[in-house]
Amino acid sequence: MLQDSFSYTVEQFADLQILRYRVPGFENLPLRRKQLIYYLSQAALEGRDILFDQNGKYNLQIRRLLEAVYIHFKGDRTSEQFLALEVYLKRVWFANGIHHHYACDKFVPAFTSAYLEEVVNSLPEEVLPLEEGETCQAMCDKLFPVIFDPTVMPKRVNQSDGEDLVLTSAANYYEGVTQQEAEAFYAAQKKADDQEPVMYGMNSRLVKENGHVYEQVWKVGGMYSSAIEKIISWLQKAEDVAENDAQREVIRLLIEFYRTGDLKLFDAYSIAWLKDTDSLVDFVNGFIESYGDPLGMKASWESIVNFKDMEATHRTETISSNAQWFEDHSPVDARFKKTEVKGVSAKVITAAILAGDLYPSTAIGINLPNSNWIRSVHGSKSVTIGNLTDAYNKAARGNGFREEFVYSETERQLLEKYADITDDLHTDLHECLGHGSGKLLPGVDPDALKAHGSTIEEARADLFGLYYLPDAKMIELGLVPDVEAYKAEYYSYMMNGLMTQLVRIEPGCTVEEAHMRNRQLIARWALEHGQAEHVVEMVNRDGKTYVRINDYAKLRMLFGKLLAEIQRIKSEGDYEAARQLVETYAVQVDPVLHAEVLQRYCSLHLAPYKGFVNPVYTPQTDAEGNITDVHISYSEGYAEQMLRYSRDYSNL
Repeated sequence: MLQDSFSYTVEQFADLQILRYRVPGFENLPLRRKQLIYYLSQAALEGRDILFDQNGKYNLQIRRLLEAVYIHFKGDRTSEQFLALEVYLKRVWFANGIHHHYACDKFVPAFTSAYLEEVVNSLPEEVLPLEEGETCQAMCDKLFPVIFDPTVMPKRVNQSDGEDLVLTSAANYYEGVTQQEAEAFYAAQKKADDQEPVMYGMNSRLVKENGHVYEQVWKVGGMYSSAIEKIISWLQKAEDVAENDAQREVIRLLIEFYRTGDLKLFDAYSIAWLKDTDSLVDFVNGFIESYGDPLGMKASWESIVNFKDMEATHRTETISSNAQWFEDHSPVDARFKKTEVKGVSAKVITAAILAGDLYPSTAIGINLPNSNWIRSVHGSKSVTIGNLTDAYNKAARGNGFREEFVYSETERQLLEKYADITDDLHTDLHECLGHGSGKLLPGVDPDALKAHGSTIEEARADLFGLYYLPDAKMIELGLVPDVEAYKAEYYSYMMNGLMTQLVRIEPGCTVEEAHMRNRQLIARWALEHGQAEHVVEMVNRDGKTYVRINDYAKLRMLFGKLLAEIQRIKSEGDYEAARQLVETYAVQVDPVLHAEVLQRYCSLHLAPYKGFVNPVYTPQTDAEGNITDVHISYSEGYAEQMLRYSRDYSNL
């Protein structure tokens, strides 16, 4: 009955839609695994404030100020100004700060500074988030320019070519240092002959005081200590109910890393984690992805707790067990291929909790660890998050998007028949094989591509998946039903990269986010390089622009050619070639096409971005306080959840 009546949609505001996801199979897990998921989910939620602070030095105080208004304001809560403030707060919750979670631009409030000042002054001082010795007026003088002045901290991550990316980014990873100083600081630490280099700067803030540059390390006794200590306390409980010795060692090493901040320990933890393929329950918890750092070095805090979907995992295991075949038959130069693919594992998982940089907006696939030397020596672990993909698909049924943007009934039928299969499969290939493929040439710095590294890496993984989707090997392995299936992914990918992802960009802005840059780079490059043979075209019909693919086989050849070049760039550390590709194809937006896409999308009343509220886990205990069961519920609303998290997990 649950499946029939489950409501995936929670609410919609601004450019955001909030969804729910089910956790099928949780109720049937044995008690010990339920306990493990509960403890790990608590460890996940305790890190929430870390990401807010990483995204901007004023975010926590601004969030708490807006929450105080939202909870305690006694005036007219139906006025235009208050409703605008409510939407702004919901956006801040979603983005874990005052900058858009995807576009990185600062939100423009639809309420005035005079209104906020009036409302704040109406509240009792004890409910305001005043710092020690701070007056209400001093707090407003400090925070209001950050909220209202468009010239103050306008971008969380600036990727504009030719600018000082550190000084012009609002992310809280640097203080008082320039881009040149930051790059020099870490370059001085690297040793050319180091075969096992740590990811320098991954878990710290770089600060310059009195002419001295140093790191504030995120660890117990260092920066973020109060939150990290809470995370550790739940990890220790999880360690007690771990499934096996391998998982227990993973948790022990993570705790030790959090205590010391030692990056060698993080590598040891990463190796132990990727080698634990037997545990049903798994998790990520820590400083992981570097998209939020303009230099691509410092890692944002995130967590996901999950358990294996045994039935769907058969698909990813088929892919990973053939990883060497895919590497050997890749169109890239033999110099850049791995002669021996090691330790590639992949599974489909059921997400049980999302946190940090994976909440509310989340990835649908993950490939870790990010260390190049670990990937080449020990391998990697890939996951596709099945229940989130399912929630997206079910929430999008019948929303009119395909009818508006897809060229003809032929393509619509392709998408209807195959898109769910090929979209999941492309994610699997991207995460499992794409990120794990290829190698750096000896002596190449993993950070050689600097600010363009993330875009190039995502393009490499996407192209690997796109190239192999039509391959006869996919039919031989039973992964696609027939030779036509891949066309659904090719069409949706080109349509998205050339047109429909533009709904995520404000008029007059360029493409900033690495995944969006990657998709536009691939699509525009293929459009241009296939132009002479009309492989792909932008066509106009009845005043509307559409993407039309005329030759799917030649499009595959183009994807292979670009994959070979991007792997060369990555393997050789060719920064200038990376910069040229990104700046030529990935950044600029056609304003006329952009306006058209926005207008057509607006008429559908859809939200271009989606995220999730988490389920709620409630432990049931006996008279002695022992957990006898863990109940799961899906009824919590968006604001209700966010306010509870701010109340129960406010650790900084």
